[in-house]
Amino acid sequence: MCSRYYLTSPPEQVRAWFQYSGDQMFPPRYNIAPTQPVAIVRHDIHGNRAFVLVRWGLIPSWAKEPEKFSTLFNARAETAAEKPSFRAPLRHRRCLVPADGFYEWTGPKGDKQPHLVCRRDGKMAAFAGICEHWLGADGSELETMAILTVPASGEVSSIHDRMPLILEPEYFDTWLDCRSGSSIDIMPLMDAPKAPPLQITAVNRQLNNPRNDFAEVQQPTELPLG
Repeated sequence: MCSRYYLTSPPEQVRAWFQYSGDQMFPPRYNIAPTQPVAIVRHDIHGNRAFVLVRWGLIPSWAKEPEKFSTLFNARAETAAEKPSFRAPLRHRRCLVPADGFYEWTGPKGDKQPHLVCRRDGKMAAFAGICEHWLGADGSELETMAILTVPASGEVSSIHDRMPLILEPEYFDTWLDCRSGSSIDIMPLMDAPKAPPLQITAVNRQLNNPRNDFAEVQQPTELPLG
């Protein structure tokens, strides 16, 4: 799964990597957690890439009471097309989630060791995502998203069995183009994903608290031998 990630690149670097218009400014985020406002990139009504803030934790459009609905912050790529909560957004509302990396944990409950996972080449990552628009009977609106996950590969498989689906820039247009109303075109991206080489670093346990959103949580830490 992916339950925490970070985005610390400056806005101009994010804009250059994802090629969206506008000059949105945002601070570095070192410890992004579900239910928080997050940045996504999706197509606007004109088919252009747009930067949007939504809530992390997808709420299906058919949910009657979103405050009572379980937080769906991940969707398994293998089954998303079959699940009622994910089927429609996978066809009609796909997005990219800008990130510099994500976190996973090892160890027993109550003594979890966090690990930072990022690209070896130092480039940004784009997580494959889906988003949804919920409209209440009283006219209230809520925009949310979930991150697609796949079986862990490479070094990540040594610490967890799942990881975000990471897309390279040459696949951005394919993922974002929902005009067909089908998920057939993006199935090859999900069926045989090839993640870029990643590196893992054990980091400060302050990361375990999602309220700790500062640079020190990424400080490397030495693990005990044996």
